[in-house]
Amino acid sequence: MAADMLTESLAGPWSLAFMCLLVVGDAFFVVVPGEIAVTALGALAVTTGTPPLWAVVVCAAAAATLGDACCYVLGRLVGTERWRWMRAARVQQALAWARRRLDAGTATVLFTARFVPFARLAINLVAGASRIHPPRYLALVALAATGWAGYQAAVGAAVAAVLPGGPLVAVPVSVVFAIGLGLLFDLISRRTRG
Repeated sequence: MAADMLTESLAGPWSLAFMCLLVVGDAFFVVVPGEIAVTALGALAVTTGTPPLWAVVVCAAAAATLGDACCYVLGRLVGTERWRWMRAARVQQALAWARRRLDAGTATVLFTARFVPFARLAINLVAGASRIHPPRYLALVALAATGWAGYQAAVGAAVAAVLPGGPLVAVPVSVVFAIGLGLLFDLISRRTRG
């Protein structure tokens, strides 16, 4: 009964749209669980077949590209110092870090930043403010978003394929696994920066 309710709510006709909304929101607000939504639907795709895994990846990639492009446009229109929160010491440190990284290699940093929430916001704002050529930026961000979407959905799909118990087990375990991987990645990136 609980598994049926979970499946119906997550596999409903609006599940992909809701996931996309979370992924776009995640581009601006790091507390929005975009990654978790993609991972959960990846697990659900394997355990129930709905939504199809390819649709999860395609929709998540499109939403991630849109969210990052919106941050780029925001950076291009308002810069990185217009609002008070942008002038805070920690934010300025993050933006300076983003500038240095973009100067060192645009493609590398755009691909890497897609997997680190706050870095993603800083990189995309600075990319817009720096006026990186829009077609090149969009192509790189779309490729990075597709890799990210495939990775997030694959985490959920892999957990669901290995664990018995259907969606009631696979969805929460894959979410916990994805959070754990994210925390580990954040820890490693902090140590390499520090």
